[in-house]
Amino acid sequence: MKNILILGASGQIAQWVVKFLANKNDIKLTLFVRDQNKISVKNIHNAQIIVGNVLNMDQLNGAMKGKDIVYANLAGEMEQTQNIIQAMNKSEVKRLISINSLGIYNEISGKFGEWNEREIGQYLPPYRQSADLIEASDLDYTILRAAWLMDENEVDFETTEKGEAFQGTVVSRKSVAQLVTEIIDHPTFHSRKNLGVNKPHTDADKPYFM
Repeated sequence: MKNILILGASGQIAQWVVKFLANKNDIKLTLFVRDQNKISVKNIHNAQIIVGNVLNMDQLNGAMKGKDIVYANLAGEMEQTQNIIQAMNKSEVKRLISINSLGIYNEISGKFGEWNEREIGQYLPPYRQSADLIEASDLDYTILRAAWLMDENEVDFETTEKGEAFQGTVVSRKSVAQLVTEIIDHPTFHSRKNLGVNKPHTDADKPYFM
């Protein structure tokens, strides 16, 4: 039995992960949310909801006890990341999957890189700080730097390593969730990796929906 803690479980990517893992006999889900009204576990027998805030260490420590894997579907704020690392160390939980953003390493070339920097460059430093904190820890992490997210009902993605040029412009939330689910199913998959995630053959000057 794998005990999985999902932080930010009401987010759209996380909701796909919950659907993929719902009612699996070898999985127990703890869904950590700030607003219980934004999520439901109706007809999902292997999930429970905990209402709390990652910035509240007592609540986070309580949710962390007995977990095997933490999946953080959060905004990448440094204080949140510090608390997650601290709580994981206290509860001796090692495996972390963390969603992050493209562009934190200036890894996007050409016109798309310039466009991305204009659109979200001011928001990227906290995401970079979050990734740096995780990589400096002794956690068994996987950081996923997702392309611009879309809602298409498809699974179609590829990955790039840290230090490689980011590929493509977009990726579906369902695709990112599928990758998260694969890591949960096989925890050694992409161990201590920092990956870009995109839909193949979507190179362009900007995302198609912008």
